[in-house]
Amino acid sequence: MNETIKVDVDARGIVQLRLSRADKRNALSAQMIGELTAFAEMASQRRDWRAVILSGEGDAFCAGGDLDWMRQQMAADRQSRMAEAGKLAGMLGALNALSQPLIGAVHGSAFGGGVGLACVCDLVLATPETLFGLTETRLGLIPATIGPYVLARLGEGRARRIFMSGKRFKAAEAMELGIVARLVGGDGLMAEAVREAEQYLAAAPGAVAAAKALARSLSRSLDPARIEESIIALADTWEQDEAREGVAAFFDKRKPSWDRTG
Repeated sequence: MNETIKVDVDARGIVQLRLSRADKRNALSAQMIGELTAFAEMASQRRDWRAVILSGEGDAFCAGGDLDWMRQQMAADRQSRMAEAGKLAGMLGALNALSQPLIGAVHGSAFGGGVGLACVCDLVLATPETLFGLTETRLGLIPATIGPYVLARLGEGRARRIFMSGKRFKAAEAMELGIVARLVGGDGLMAEAVREAEQYLAAAPGAVAAAKALARSLSRSLDPARIEESIIALADTWEQDEAREGVAAFFDKRKPSWDRTG
């Protein structure tokens, strides 16, 4: 029984996958990571499921990694840190390899891991008001396990514009960077996502899955060595003093020691 995600399937096989931790702005907890991984592994076996729409309940798409979960990793041993980082990387990999087209319907905000989720989607629609950001460095962290997918989507040059500063940027810039395919105003986001999903109802599901797998194979930008490097980088960062200070400052509702803004 899922507690952090909701899954609904209509008679045509269009799946609504909703992040359901609205009170935490759909931050990625250990439980959500596990449930998303299990969903992706199960969904990839279902040829009667034709397309998946990923969205978030409440005011935000996804606020990134759950900070309580991150704080737990800082207190853990190296082996435990590596295991948890590996679970996060595995979840992103499972969604990226989903047999069905994955359509992101992004609203409110997508920070950190929320950008990572957007970058494993095949198509992302967003409201014009949505804010994006790889905000990890403001907490003394880095966009590690999401990094390979961000680089695959944006390319190195565009990624470096947003990878290190932690700045928040609007949906129009996210579209220019290549994270978002199209902006949808008003209350039409989900309706437009469903219309995109309907495009696949006339296509053979096996051929769709094979075409998607071929596209991933031909790009060759997400090899296992790069994924393992991102896991190690995340575990390393959790061990640093800056990460401890940044996360502590967040919970203390104060600026971290390095913040020189007014």
